[in-house]
Amino acid sequence: MITINNIHKRFGDLQVLEGINMSSLKNGIFAILGPNGSGKTTLIKCILGMVIPENGTIQINNENIIGKWQYRQNISYMSQISNFPPNITINELIKLIKTMRLNKTKEKEIIEMFDLNTSLDKKFSTLSGGTKQKVNIMLTFMSDSPIIILDEPTTGLDPLALIKFKQLLLKEKGKGKIIIITSHIINLIEEIADNIVFILEGKVFFNGTITKLKETTKMQSLEYAIAKIIKRENV
Repeated sequence: MITINNIHKRFGDLQVLEGINMSSLKNGIFAILGPNGSGKTTLIKCILGMVIPENGTIQINNENIIGKWQYRQNISYMSQISNFPPNITINELIKLIKTMRLNKTKEKEIIEMFDLNTSLDKKFSTLSGGTKQKVNIMLTFMSDSPIIILDEPTTGLDPLALIKFKQLLLKEKGKGKIIIITSHIINLIEEIADNIVFILEGKVFFNGTITKLKETTKMQSLEYAIAKIIKRENV
């Protein structure tokens, strides 16, 4: 369970997060949405301990994590842009990740799912953008972590890979995991998310189900509901 209480973060004169609250995230897929610059990635980095907030608390399983690091062994994180040494092969990357994680790994299953067998001995720099993203997904999901955080994970995926990615997400959700995802692919969010947290100018504007968001905005589609929030028209 993840509980975020009154998180504030400022970079110089820019107030990025202002009193963020997200209570009791557990067992499901949670989408953090908002326009560019709203604070989504900063919030994720606070959870990961990569950014330290000035105020507030973040708890995982009722333990305050700010200033600690051991809890990260229970988190798998996929960044928006995969950035690995260009001359390292995929097999070498797998071995490297396995030396750093305590959880058991299941890379073979995901390699098969995304047809990566023929790429394992290739250097990372030689891969196409879509294949790099598949490798990034494999490296993220190969550890059996109870918490998975995904920052724009679908960039460059073809339609078949996107279907397989959704299947993988739902399979991991079925194991009782917490999955936090940011994405601008609204159709994906509408298919998989149990709950939406919409951040606007560093504050939580909405926290609830997709159905509730549609009712609140009086819109029939998630896409138009989000557009209405951003425009701030009669919400």
